[in-house]
Amino acid sequence: MKKHVILLLACLLPFGTVGAQTLLSQYRPGVTPEGAVYCLPKTALRFSVLVEKTVYQPGDFAPYAQRYLRMADVSQEPATSYRVVGILQTAMPVADTAKVYAVHFDARTVASRMTLADDGRLLGLNIDDAADVPVPAAFTAAPLPERVNPRAYMSEEILSCGSTAKMAELTAHEIYDLRENRSLLVKGQADFMPQDGRQMQIMLDELNRQNESLSSLFLGVTTRDTTEHILWFVPEATAEWEAASSRQVFFRLSQMHGLVEADDLSGAPYYILVEDISQLPPSEPVAKKQKPQQAGIFVNVPGRLRCTVYEGINAVSTEEWPAPQFGHTLLLSGDLFNKRYTTRLRLNALTGAVERLDADQPK
Repeated sequence: MKKHVILLLACLLPFGTVGAQTLLSQYRPGVTPEGAVYCLPKTALRFSVLVEKTVYQPGDFAPYAQRYLRMADVSQEPATSYRVVGILQTAMPVADTAKVYAVHFDARTVASRMTLADDGRLLGLNIDDAADVPVPAAFTAAPLPERVNPRAYMSEEILSCGSTAKMAELTAHEIYDLRENRSLLVKGQADFMPQDGRQMQIMLDELNRQNESLSSLFLGVTTRDTTEHILWFVPEATAEWEAASSRQVFFRLSQMHGLVEADDLSGAPYYILVEDISQLPPSEPVAKKQKPQQAGIFVNVPGRLRCTVYEGINAVSTEEWPAPQFGHTLLLSGDLFNKRYTTRLRLNALTGAVERLDADQPK
């Protein structure tokens, strides 16, 4: 949702970090008793981590798999495991509390309409179609296949057995009969052959379904389900950036509990590395005699970053994104916002950079 603030533009006063936080906490985004407050964005990285959970449940006849089906190494113990199957990075804007500016009312200037995001980020001036960056859609897992109770395919003779060993033996015979019937059907030697290909496929699917269901009593059942975990990381440009840009533990993956916190040593670590790859010229130093109050609109000149997520030493996700926190700000002259011009300004919702600027001089 966007907020529109009707105001009279005058000078824009940059506040310190502490003052900006106080202003935004006391008032609705963009509104103060003296005028309005807006901020510029910085890049936050949103990670959609897809974790697949695999659960193995041994079958009732698992101890007889080797004897009747000649299948070795069939586990008789339940097991659960997790693995990361995908990591999707998305750059999202968040309010940069180090870049907060105030607009004060002044009747000498032209009335303008300021469009702000919910957190106070400036989206544009005098425009009606400013849009924020959409939040990515949530991951939707595929529905789990419906499983049929194997006992639905057992004959009366099998169900009436008095021992598990005998039930396993008769079930194994039933499995071999199903496989033989499937082989005869494929070879065209069955007593009742289907009339067309569609009927043939229906019969094969049913034989496969019965074989798989009865075999699960020996081999067990393995189910897999994928869940999405949303993680955030906000790179900060500091004077110690080079020292802080080494790899750090982002999260861990435990075989018992799935995705866990970075400080939980029960899981194997996944690392994150953010590199400043900006190629911007250094910003001009501020003149000592420059007035502290400057008229105009502050915008971002963003840099760029590269973010890599590692599993051990292997990179599993690498992306490059614009990063205002690795760039600098630029002041658009206040002369664009007086009565001599009708100014329309659109900022990039992600970076806070100028996307379009029209300044028409009225007739």
